[in-house]
Amino acid sequence: MDQNNYVKQLEETISKFLKPLKDIPFPIAIKAISGHEVLVFDKNSREDKELLNRLTKAMDIAVRNAYKTGISTARPNEVGNHIEPFVKDAINSIGMKAEIPLTTNGKHQSAGYPDVSIKDVDGRITYLECKTYNQKSIGSSFRAFYFQPSESPKITNDARHLMVGFEIVREKRNGKSVFVPIHWKLYTLEKMLVQVKHEFNASNKGIYKSEALLAEGGVK
Repeated sequence: MDQNNYVKQLEETISKFLKPLKDIPFPIAIKAISGHEVLVFDKNSREDKELLNRLTKAMDIAVRNAYKTGISTARPNEVGNHIEPFVKDAINSIGMKAEIPLTTNGKHQSAGYPDVSIKDVDGRITYLECKTYNQKSIGSSFRAFYFQPSESPKITNDARHLMVGFEIVREKRNGKSVFVPIHWKLYTLEKMLVQVKHEFNASNKGIYKSEALLAEGGVK
């Protein structure tokens, strides 16, 4: 094989690897990156009925408290982070334990999926992701949920994986614009399909190389 054909085949091969892998079942992806199972939420089981009943009460408390307080942030996509404390406080108030998940290294980590680890009244673990939406964005095809492999995953148990979405609107409070939740929806994720989208990346060490520098300047 001559050099030109080799380069062409190499480019075609890399191009195939870079195409997104679509419609991957969420439980398979979670098993692959954590080694743990995504358990089915069974609406007919006593334990899951109790879990759903308590979470329903907790989300009603969270949405009321967050609405009363209001969330002041410059960026709408940060509202979800600010609503997490309301969710955790509400879950703790109705007899379950909610906290930032522990990684396999035994450390609490806020960044990354999932947002909250819940221990229910039967001692079982459930993972909960907190999201926000508005009526214009809820049907959007833009990326709204993602997770990635980690050397110390936050998923350390076979568990149910749930997501709560809060509908957010802007209101004026004391002359200032704030975000407030007005509705919530709770979903189970075991039937969700995800995709893998590859990327090329580089660190600052790889970018700021002296041999690649063409010019520089500053304030005079």
